[in-house]
Amino acid sequence: MPHATINGASLYYAEQGSGPAILFHHGYTGSHDSWDVVAPAFAAKGYRTIVMDCRGAGDSEHTASGYTIEQYADDVIGMADHLGLGTFIYVGHSMGGVIGMELGIRYGNRLEKLVLVAPAPADGIDTSVPGFAAQRERGLALRRAKDRETLLRERIATTARPDAQSIAAAVDRALSVSDGHYNDSWDALVESRRGDLLGSIQVPTLMVAGAADGLLLANLHDYPRLGNATIHVLSRISHGIHQEDPDAFIAVLGDFLDHGVVTQSTLVRRYRELATTR
Repeated sequence: MPHATINGASLYYAEQGSGPAILFHHGYTGSHDSWDVVAPAFAAKGYRTIVMDCRGAGDSEHTASGYTIEQYADDVIGMADHLGLGTFIYVGHSMGGVIGMELGIRYGNRLEKLVLVAPAPADGIDTSVPGFAAQRERGLALRRAKDRETLLRERIATTARPDAQSIAAAVDRALSVSDGHYNDSWDALVESRRGDLLGSIQVPTLMVAGAADGLLLANLHDYPRLGNATIHVLSRISHGIHQEDPDAFIAVLGDFLDHGVVTQSTLVRRYRELATTR
């Protein structure tokens, strides 16, 4: 099981294939397992695919500290350095999407393309929603009790296209994360304030959202603030986009990797460039 010591933490990673590098990052309480279908598909398409677990999650070390978005982004760059990647494509899900925003803001020169998959809100999770505190406390209680069956049942019920096997694996991974990851990462997602900086991200960016995801409105709010981005919304898909319909996600990501950002503005620019050459 390969590990690398990155910024003082032993972090799990795995890679396959060769070609342009894509680094896939999981979400809050997730792990590299969530990319088990997607990463091999792109390795077969001629990419060097890398998955990693952030500190406190998956098969990485449960460190005493460092559970911040800034540290996670630094760890991604540290992993890229360890693997000899000057530049790379970054694909991040949920919390991994906020890490992607941080990478775009501070390390844009290291990114060839940026993909934000159902990212958490740039300006933080809204804790003012009625019942939010009670729901969070209930989640903490289920974690303390290690009530796998309730967590599994509820996650299946709130997933548009549930796959029982992958959801069971995700629940087990969620129960295994460190307390620091579970508590401090959540606080970091609540306290995130990156919205005003999204316009500085000029690397070609794709946002992928699920029409049945509770984060859809936040995604639609953040998308137009990105500096150079396009968006794809998948119908009858909730938060776990790349696991609920991996074939659709692979097609969307592949198209973006082939064609980059295509919007009305890029088409108008292309038209004007053609017009001036006639």
